[in-house]
Amino acid sequence: MFIKKGDTVKVISGNSKGKTGKVLNILIKSDKVVVEGVNIVSRHTKPSNANPDGGIIKKEAPIAISNVQLVDTKKDNIASKVGMKIVDGKKVRYFKKTGNVLDK
Repeated sequence: MFIKKGDTVKVISGNSKGKTGKVLNILIKSDKVVVEGVNIVSRHTKPSNANPDGGIIKKEAPIAISNVQLVDTKKDNIASKVGMKIVDGKKVRYFKKTGNVLDK
């Protein structure tokens, strides 16, 4: 999996196409990611200690990992495919369009 928590991604298909956001969570077993501000759904909740009023809550729902691409924030926010290469004995991710290394 090329996407990690905290990466900036762009949605390339679906209802939220074109939106960008930060990865909040990764669901490895179901190949989905939760992205900040993307795929917002309404949930009806009962009152609880955490939410004493209950009611309708808006929150991010998971989106298929195949529907997002990593964004190169160093160079004009270009969405690109990601490859792996070895630099100084460490395996790092890099953007195929720009060639910039993601991991330090």
